[in-house]
Amino acid sequence: MVERMAETQKDRPGAPETTHFGFRRVETGEKAGLVRAVFDSVAGRYDLMNDLMSVGVHRLWKAALVDWLAPRAGIRLLDVAGGTGDVALRVLARVGGAEVNEYSGGAITICDINETMLKAGRAKARDRGLEGGVRYLGADAEALAVADRSVDAYTVAFGLRNVTRLEAALGEAMRVLKPGGRFLCLEFSRVSVPLLGEIYDRYSFAVLPRIGKIVTGDADAYRYLVESIRHFPPQDTFAGMLSAAGFDQVKYRNLSGGIAALHSAWRL
Repeated sequence: MVERMAETQKDRPGAPETTHFGFRRVETGEKAGLVRAVFDSVAGRYDLMNDLMSVGVHRLWKAALVDWLAPRAGIRLLDVAGGTGDVALRVLARVGGAEVNEYSGGAITICDINETMLKAGRAKARDRGLEGGVRYLGADAEALAVADRSVDAYTVAFGLRNVTRLEAALGEAMRVLKPGGRFLCLEFSRVSVPLLGEIYDRYSFAVLPRIGKIVTGDADAYRYLVESIRHFPPQDTFAGMLSAAGFDQVKYRNLSGGIAALHSAWRL
């Protein structure tokens, strides 16, 4: 497997701080804009590409996240980097749809830094008759415009690897969760089966950018997304980061041999 590079660094005394953007180093302040441009480029075909890239398996992973969350009517959920609404709409359907959400006192909010992704999410919710049950928030995961201790659950699927400062995003998750609140993260992770890892690497680097080029016209966006996976901390390392951020009862489950992992933690 391709090894993870350092998150942020100063290359020499007096030089600007840099971080990774795929396998490139960029100035830290530039990364958010570069990531925004990637998702602006692919938003219209993002869901289709997820189906093609994973042969539909991402649906099972997201269903596993919602199963582990076990949401109930009245939940106040913040789905960060939720863009097209794949997780939030599953939760909303699980608790009974827009009508139940409206009268239960709950609130399901999709948060994303990309307005183009939120636009795609609104269209999907409208098509499913669920638009009234979802709120939308344009905000950075590192600086959420959300009150302290105000949400029951914080979910994020395939989004944390795109933030500039992962520790800052985890700090924000801790801040907005109520005592007793739940954190759930679904993210690509470190494959635990050696032969599968080799196959996965070859598929990721050789095939996915080509599919991205055909479907979205942007091979570079999917090359970045493939490269960004290799920077996300391995399962045990990320679990340690959650503990360091103040979370309790930190656990994870590998999915599909570790291609993805579900991380669960609580604010107690």
